[in-house]
Amino acid sequence: MRTVLMLSLLASGAWTPASVEKWRADYEAGLKSPDGWLSVAGLFWLREGANKVGSDAQSDVVLPAGTPAHAGVLRLESGAVTFEPAAGAKVALKPDSADSVKLGDVVMTSIGRGGRTGARLRDPNAATRREFTGCRWFPVGESWHVKARWVAYPEPKKVAILNILGMTSEEPSPGYAEFTLLGRPIKLEPVVEDDQLFFMFKDATSGRSTYAAGRFLYADMPKDGTVDLDFNKAKNPPCAFTAYATCPLPPKQNTLPVAVEAGEKKYGPH
Repeated sequence: MRTVLMLSLLASGAWTPASVEKWRADYEAGLKSPDGWLSVAGLFWLREGANKVGSDAQSDVVLPAGTPAHAGVLRLESGAVTFEPAAGAKVALKPDSADSVKLGDVVMTSIGRGGRTGARLRDPNAATRREFTGCRWFPVGESWHVKARWVAYPEPKKVAILNILGMTSEEPSPGYAEFTLLGRPIKLEPVVEDDQLFFMFKDATSGRSTYAAGRFLYADMPKDGTVDLDFNKAKNPPCAFTAYATCPLPPKQNTLPVAVEAGEKKYGPH
């Protein structure tokens, strides 16, 4: 009966420790997938005009060993990127889109950040993926699952978000979540990403037991004036796993005065 009840709770979307453990397993599986963050093996900022691509060390975009020494050219013209293979035909690439070029096992896409355009490489044979030792987590605790009061701004407020490369962008925040944690009043200000609230935060564990730059937490959009925050699902930014991500950093107002001993711990030497 207990097993049947647990399955029913999972199916209904109710919070249980098992539902958190499943979320964590799915998250780690995504990291380890051939196109997950562990496979990101390079990021090259493009200059206007032709950028040589290949495994030759003199290339502008250097590919891993085993790919052609001279694979072609990435051409950046007024923000648009095209790939010209050595054979000739062009393949269009749009920043941050699903468009990609596959060269052997390596996949190349373009990204746009702070007015710059780069080529990002994913390699399923990357050392970061081959040598991954698994995520580390704090024990699941129900007290870290909180219902926060949502305070909406009359109009979305512009929030300055600095990324790990020193680039700053202005992102709209629709409001803030207000709650009590470990006896302290807390306010967290998110931005919106993929129709979810995206919270970037630091706390007293940052740089100790958790990733120094902070962690990420996603939540469903507010409902009936509340937001469901589950710090058991606080996770490391991609920069904890690869040197070639462009992670945003928590705004200073999202530095919490408590130790959030929940969610993901730091990975490796980070």
